[in-house]
Formats: sequence, structure tokens, C-alpha cells
Amino acid sequence: MALMDHFRELKSRLFKAALGIVLASIGGWFLFDMVFNSLQQPVIDSAEAAGQLISVNFTGVATALDMRIKVSLFVGLVISSPWWLYQLWAFITPGLARKEKIYAYGFVGATVPLFLGGGLLAWLVLPHAIGILTAFVPEDSANLLDAQTYLSFVMRLLLAFGLAFAMPVLLVGLNFMGLLSAATMLRGWRWAIVVAFTFSAMMTPTPDALTMILVALPICALYFVALGVAWLHDRKAAQTMERLDAELADY
Repeated sequence: MALMDHFRELKSRLFKAALGIVLASIGGWFLFDMVFNSLQQPVIDSAEAAGQLISVNFTGVATALDMRIKVSLFVGLVISSPWWLYQLWAFITPGLARKEKIYAYGFVGATVPLFLGGGLLAWLVLPHAIGILTAFVPEDSANLLDAQTYLSFVMRLLLAFGLAFAMPVLLVGLNFMGLLSAATMLRGWRWAIVVAFTFSAMMTPTPDALTMILVALPICALYFVALGVAWLHDRKAAQTMERLDAELADY
């Protein structure tokens, strides 16, 4: 494929991906009330438990509109993730062999549920985090949370956990490309655990160790699953090479 053809293909894929995100964001616009109610429910529950004034506050004239647009785009990005990931791989895979294309589609199929699973875990951690953090508000005081700041906090939490859960797919992809061996991953398992617990300690906005452990354990488990897949792939590749060497020797 000529260079200009690559640019035209890239332009087409980017347009299709953007169109999918925009259409999903339109749906997100109509889902805003449901999503926002879910976002502020942990705050409401914390306020009731503490008997204090704790609420999400819109500080500007256009803050409500701005937040609705951001939530719609975020929901659209999540909903359309299978579509824009497919467009990404569709741009990459034309030069790949049939078997390599199957691997590529498999990676996309694994990345989406892992990303969503990480986001779901973050969503389950969120009420616990809000409850602990708002418990530090002094008695007879109010905690008016800026809507923009609160939304950014939740979005960063969801995206960070989603990306962390999808990271093992990247490791397997590097292994299938021959850039990372299972032996290297095995030698680095201690560092992987340290990184997982450090990430969990930084990203879980709660001071308790239990939440950190509950978040870190699935990340560690996914690392060892990726290690197992890489080991099986390396073993199969080694057996294939041995068979080819034997055939060449007989020939």
C-alpha cells in the first residue's frame, strides 16, 4: 500500500472511530440523569450517614452544561470502546497474515472486557472511598464538592483502573511479537507485585490497607495469567522450532 493510501486509510478509520464516539455520546446525553444520580449517590449516602451537609455543588452558570457534555463524552467513549478499538486494529491488520489477524482480534476482544472490568471495580470502590474521605469533615461543617473536581476525580479513578486491568493484554501482545519472553516476566514477578501494590496505594483514595489489597490482588492475578499465556506461547514456539530443526536435519 502506498504512503498516501495509508494516510487515506488512517483518515477513514479516525473518522469512523470519531463518528462512533459522537453517536454514543448522543446516547450518553440522554443517559446523563441516570449516570449523574449514580455518581452523586455515594455523596448522598455519606451525608446521611454523617448527618452533615455534603453535596455536589455547581459553582458557575455554565457548570451544569459543561458537566453534562463531559459526562456524555465519557459515557460515549466507554460505550463505543469496542468500535474504536476495532477501527484501530483494522488499520493495523491489513499487512498482517491471517493467523496474526486472529491474534489481533483476540487482543481487542480481551482488552474491552478487562478495561470495563477494571472500571467496574473502581465503581464498586468509589462509595467506600467517598464514605471514608468525607468522614474527615469536622462536625457541624459542610462539604460542598465542586462538580468539575468531583467528576475529574471519578473519571481518573475509572480510567486508571481500566487501563491497569488491560495492561496484561499488552504484555501478552509484546510476548507474541517476540519482544518480551515468559522467562523475563517470571524473573520480574516480584517487581510486578510491588508495582501493583504501589499503584493500588496511589489510586485508591482511602487510607485503609484492605481496599488497597483488594484492588492489588486482581492486578497481580492478571499478571500471572498473562505470564501463563506467554509461557504456553513460548513453549509452543520452541517446540515448533525443534520440529523444524529436526525436519531440516532429516532433509
